[in-house]
Amino acid sequence: MTHRIEKTFAHLNAATQSGFVAYIMGGDPDHEASLELMKALPSAGVDIIELGMPFTDPAADGPVIELAGLRALKSGTTVRSVLDMAVAFRKGNDTTPIILMGYANPIHHMGYASFATATKDAGVDGAIIVDLPPEEDGELRTAFEKHGLALIRLATPTTDDARLPKVIAGTKGFVYYVSALGITGAAKGENVAISEAVTRIRTASGLPVVVGFGVKTPAQASEVARSADAVVVGSAIVDKFHKEGKDAALDLVQKLSAATLKPNSNGK
Repeated sequence: MTHRIEKTFAHLNAATQSGFVAYIMGGDPDHEASLELMKALPSAGVDIIELGMPFTDPAADGPVIELAGLRALKSGTTVRSVLDMAVAFRKGNDTTPIILMGYANPIHHMGYASFATATKDAGVDGAIIVDLPPEEDGELRTAFEKHGLALIRLATPTTDDARLPKVIAGTKGFVYYVSALGITGAAKGENVAISEAVTRIRTASGLPVVVGFGVKTPAQASEVARSADAVVVGSAIVDKFHKEGKDAALDLVQKLSAATLKPNSNGK
């Protein structure tokens, strides 16, 4: 299933462009509204969709994503209903990669093998499980490899040269670089530091590197796009969708996407 991710980055590289990754919370404020937004993202310029799975204790998320998750849970959203969103999306789009993003507890409860099978059957391409470090993700990684799914790991500003080989071992699709320490929506890191980290991770892994956490505006997305293979924006989109609705959220998405459509400074 990683072929969608590979094709997307191959196309971006051929065009010497960075990509745009949009995060939305599955089921926020309800299944129908979030699915409608999801279906509209590719036409607004989104190259990869990160689809959040709500959890009651999202330790890595700031207040915007945390509240979105609580709204989704209140509307009855589950892991399986988020996967149902992917199924519905795939009926009209078989090219845009979908990456699930969430926490280990609901997946462990479902069973790693069952989750991997359901993920593959839903047409999802991979997952980022933010609280499952390399030392703990063996069972899920094995289940994902059986189905050709990408288990995507996070690297951070504190991932040094001793730690990096363990982070990238077994990683497929791309590496997600967290540009700022702390929770989602925190302040973005310095651009020079981001550029250096992206180059180091890309060289070590041989994979594209996407950068997220703290990127909120088109100007910030444009700066990050100079070094990253793709830029991730989540909290700003989720907040805009909650406060102003789908059209306003898609307008922001279009502006963010346009800001990433430029060659990276390293020629990628």
